[in-house]
Amino acid sequence: MPLSEHEQRMLEQMERALYAEDPKFATALEGSGLRTYTRRRVYQAVAGFLVGIALLMAGMVAQQIWISVVGFLVMLGCAVLAVTGWRKAPKPGERQAAGSGGDSRRPRQRRTVMNRIEQRWQRRRDEQGQ
Repeated sequence: MPLSEHEQRMLEQMERALYAEDPKFATALEGSGLRTYTRRRVYQAVAGFLVGIALLMAGMVAQQIWISVVGFLVMLGCAVLAVTGWRKAPKPGERQAAGSGGDSRRPRQRRTVMNRIEQRWQRRRDEQGQ
């Protein structure tokens, strides 16, 4: 559920106040939770990829094709998770825009679409209430 305009303004004011009071603490907090989450996800995907290789090799040694196929699928899935997690991880100095869903390539386009949807929703609520 996206934040309303008022909530976004309040959040931005709180962020500015935090930066004004303690900039060192604010920079230490920004994006660190997301960064550690994505780093952990990438490490788990690499471990899963290695398990997939082990399954693939075990299937070849045991001459069981289905084990090899499962190992390959595990490898493929973990490779996709690792690549997408690596791309979504914010850089150490990068700030995440408030209200953006993590896609830093098109924040303006997404914001305008969300604004239009919210405006339509508000109009419908106003029409039903009258």
